[in-house]
Amino acid sequence: MSLRVRLAVAFAFVALITAVVVALAAPVIVGRGFAQIEAGEPGGPRLGGGPGPMAGAHAQRVQQETVITLVAVTVGAAAGASLIGILLAGRLAEPLGRLGAAASAVARGNLDQRSGLADRSDEIGSLGRSFDGMAAALEQAEASRRRFLQDAAHELKTPLAVIDATTTAVLDGVYSHEDRHLQTIRDQSRLLSRIVDDLRTISLAEAGELPLRVEPISIDRLVTEVAGAFASRADAAGLRLERDVAPGLWVRVDADRLRQVLAALLDNAVRHTPRGGRVVIEARSSGQRVRIGIRDGGPGVAPEDLPHLFERFYQADPARDRTTGTSGLGLSIVKAIIDAHGGSVGVERPAGGGACFWFELGVATGPNGPFSTGQ
Repeated sequence: MSLRVRLAVAFAFVALITAVVVALAAPVIVGRGFAQIEAGEPGGPRLGGGPGPMAGAHAQRVQQETVITLVAVTVGAAAGASLIGILLAGRLAEPLGRLGAAASAVARGNLDQRSGLADRSDEIGSLGRSFDGMAAALEQAEASRRRFLQDAAHELKTPLAVIDATTTAVLDGVYSHEDRHLQTIRDQSRLLSRIVDDLRTISLAEAGELPLRVEPISIDRLVTEVAGAFASRADAAGLRLERDVAPGLWVRVDADRLRQVLAALLDNAVRHTPRGGRVVIEARSSGQRVRIGIRDGGPGVAPEDLPHLFERFYQADPARDRTTGTSGLGLSIVKAIIDAHGGSVGVERPAGGGACFWFELGVATGPNGPFSTGQ
């Protein structure tokens, strides 16, 4: 039974008790009063013998007593009904008190606190389940924050340690003053700069403050441009870079940011595809959405890794190798940018093997429907 119905029943029950008590008591009180009027006081004239001063005074006194008795019974009934109402209200308010105590515990930092009301079927149970979901989300967010700080510290510490060790060795004479040592320092400095830039991009996107210059963009033209930039790298890796893009697809996005997304996904696909394999860029339209996917010929993604691939610094490889010079934030940036455009991202395991990272964006529309070169 819902809380609204229970409150209505409770108040109706209180009113019913008051009405029943008054209704049962009134006939008895009134009948007793009229009986006293008819009988008259002892030693005085009877009502049947005609009116007189004694009969009038007696009737007035009986009337007053009757009114006082009715008022007393009504007040008593109301007091009793109110007591019952207070008890009922207390039973109804008790779970709200428990919820308040749980909220105070969460406010103090005890994020594993739960309401204990999730098993109820009324509005209080719904509120308890919502509170528990909020507390669980806060607990997960806090765990993610701590993990992020640890990972960020790890990622920043590694290149700093390399820079410090290299410069110390050169200064101490262990290494000679050669360009290759300066090259190591420069590479690690660039990696540090890339990590900082990537973290800034993600933080701006998550705060809804990532600057975007949105305009209609042809998917075919953009894919051709980005694929051309990766052609030499694919050839050097012994890979075939293919395009399978439906014609006439337009989206309204920031072109530079979308290039960044495609470049990050292509970089990921090229790094994980063995020599002789192929990387395919796909684009299709489904109604008001355009879906773009990057399919690689790599070993694929383990099922347990699928939910975590877009987390910051997450790598399926526990060794967390950074010899490739990546910041470990590429897929997180992809998700942040696509989310900022109101799109969605995901990853699939195709039947033929490998992995397919995809994202969806809304179709660009003009005055006459979907955008085209004529608009």
